[in-house]
Amino acid sequence: MIRTRFAPSPNGPLHLGHAYAAVVAHDLARAAGGEFLVRIEDIDGTRSRPGLAAAFLADLAWLGLRWDGVVAHQSDRLDSYARAAGRLRDMGLLYPCTCTRAEVLAADPAMGPEGPVYPGTCRGRRDAPAGAAWRLDVAAALARTGPLTWIDAVAGPQSARPERLGDVVLVRKDAPASYHLAVTLDDAAQDITLVTRGADLFAATHIHRLLQALLDLPVPRWHHHGLLVEADGRKLAKRRGSPALADLRQVDATADGLALANSLREGQIPAGLSLAATLDGDP
Repeated sequence: MIRTRFAPSPNGPLHLGHAYAAVVAHDLARAAGGEFLVRIEDIDGTRSRPGLAAAFLADLAWLGLRWDGVVAHQSDRLDSYARAAGRLRDMGLLYPCTCTRAEVLAADPAMGPEGPVYPGTCRGRRDAPAGAAWRLDVAAALARTGPLTWIDAVAGPQSARPERLGDVVLVRKDAPASYHLAVTLDDAAQDITLVTRGADLFAATHIHRLLQALLDLPVPRWHHHGLLVEADGRKLAKRRGSPALADLRQVDATADGLALANSLREGQIPAGLSLAATLDGDP
């Protein structure tokens, strides 16, 4: 059975890009007689705003989307992140890092699909100062797992190339886990069989496939869909004030939401926006 999920972070209201992502995940599940789950990714320190979770559910209902089961919250799963990080430390695959972003940039790092690739300054460090982040030694991890593959429903079979992202942070200084670690564990815990998300996260999947191999987790399929973008090509973002669904649904609590969801299904993109299908990190 196909099981998908929609997993927003409560650090700002949902916008039209989120609506498109939710519709895609929902419809893929329903078309196959599967389940559509909702997860709130609420461990991003002071940026998380608890009151937004209820607004997210109201937005989904306004769009005519119905989810299955109980809504999950990352904040209920902190122990699982700590256990996984401990396991990776015991395997000798994590190392503490105190480098700031400015220090990483000053080292003139190579650029990868997600930005500057960490140059390995702290790799091999033995002490673990308080407040350090913990990075994955990707080369050591790959030596342990050997070659890996994964399948995307849009781009087809892929050879995992996590080295292109470098030694990513798995335990942040300011949060119990990074996106990479938390989302990989959460998808496994919820038995997600088809990970639906935007094409901007395509490159991250190479790291997630590596973590699945290291932690003996099931391997789903992925579906990286296109992104709604502004006229200048930038993807919609909360921090730039992209139109919030909550504002739109105040105009009409029922009909407009259903009409919007149906328009997105039919490829009718709201004026001033377009759909970008480029897969970041696609070879």
